[in-house]
Amino acid sequence: MKTPVKTLAAITFLAFVTAGCNSKTKATPENFITGLNASFSTHSECLFADPPRFPYGTSDKEEIKQYDSLVKAQLLTVAQEAAIHVNRYTVSTTGTRYAPRFCYGHRTVTSIDSFTPPAQANGFPETHVTYRYTMQDVPVWAKTPEVEAAFPKMAAAIAGESTAQATLAGTLAGWQVPE
Repeated sequence: MKTPVKTLAAITFLAFVTAGCNSKTKATPENFITGLNASFSTHSECLFADPPRFPYGTSDKEEIKQYDSLVKAQLLTVAQEAAIHVNRYTVSTTGTRYAPRFCYGHRTVTSIDSFTPPAQANGFPETHVTYRYTMQDVPVWAKTPEVEAAFPKMAAAIAGESTAQATLAGTLAGWQVPE
């Protein structure tokens, strides 16, 4: 009677081990893509990481170039205060959808170029990946020549495929970008 119990236990153990080989927790490019895309679907790319408070006044030439491009795209309006040499920007009706960070889409990972072998860190296996991505859901205003010229980093990101790096942590739910 002990032999069938041992056999059943061995079969159960092998089933779990075999199932683990194809699981979402395995360190594979496909699982890394799934984890990265899950994170990026809720984290948009934006022009301003630390958004300004509107109305916003500036006399800085580079900022004026950037904000004027958003005026041309009809996201902001501008009033010049000549007495103090400041341009004061306010959000237009169209711009309220995007202000104050002016997000221009989210990344979609297309491939994993390389990754490090997972190693324990902070209680979880972690890997560092190099990946390729394209931007999705890019609004029309972000593709205007004036906005692209004023924000070259954004222009490069939306132009086609880009490369970046990220750290992923292995969890029971799969590979995730640590917050």
